[in-house]
Parts: sequence; structure tokens; C-alpha cells
Amino acid sequence: MITTADEALLRRAIGIAARAVELGDAPYGSLLAGPDGTVLAEAHNTVRRDDDITAHPELKLARWAARVLDEEAAARATLYTSCQPCGMCAGALVRSGIGRVVYALATAQLVELNPASGAWPVVAHDGPALFDEARGPIEAYYREG
Repeated sequence: MITTADEALLRRAIGIAARAVELGDAPYGSLLAGPDGTVLAEAHNTVRRDDDITAHPELKLARWAARVLDEEAAARATLYTSCQPCGMCAGALVRSGIGRVVYALATAQLVELNPASGAWPVVAHDGPALFDEARGPIEAYYREG
């Protein structure tokens, strides 16, 4: 359930997205807040500026959280973002341990506003294969850890 406190922080994330546009960047902004609403970090999309397809604000904040926050602090943090995280960012958020995400626009709404946002090609996947060969490094690594 989204509270009025969530809405205030979500508006700040939307403001970060608006500021990104003013700077010539793509219109996506995010912030990470602690359980009391304290803003821990902010980021906006810099894909074009950095010539880096991974420079999404959600991914930047997931990386930051994984480096800076302990497991408990990450689990109590909330990411507020102007648009629903893409698959790449969603995976990073899971791995970072961030406990909650609140977003303004759903992916389907974004695609309605900008159809090119949904025009990603399908990447073919083949596998699994070579299990006996692939398991060696995995087993060696986890035996030592």
C-alpha cells in the first residue's frame, strides 16, 4: 500500500527525472530511502552521457546499496523511482537486498507514452549444455568458500 509519505518521496524521484531532462539526460530518476524516509542516495539515468547502457538510476542505487549498506539496512530501504524498473534493474535490486520498490509509471504506461520503449528485440537462449564441464569451477569455488 502506498502512503502519503511514499507519494512525497515518489514526487521527489519524479523531480529527479525532470532535472535529468534539463541536463540533457533521459527522463528517469530514483532515490533510496531508509525506513524513516531519510534519503540515502539519489541518481538519474545517464545512459547517453556515459555511453553506458547500464547507467539506469535503479541499477546505480542497487550497486550503491550493495557496497554501502549492510544486509539489514538494505532490507529496510525503499527505492522510489519514476518508472517501473526494467528487467536488468529488477535483477540488480533483488541481488542488492533492497526490501521494497515504489514506482510511478508502469512499463506498460511508459510504452503507451513512448512506444520505442517496448521495442527491444528478443534474444535467443540455448542451454543448458556441458554440465559436467561447467560444474567444475562452480564446485571448486564453493568448496573453498
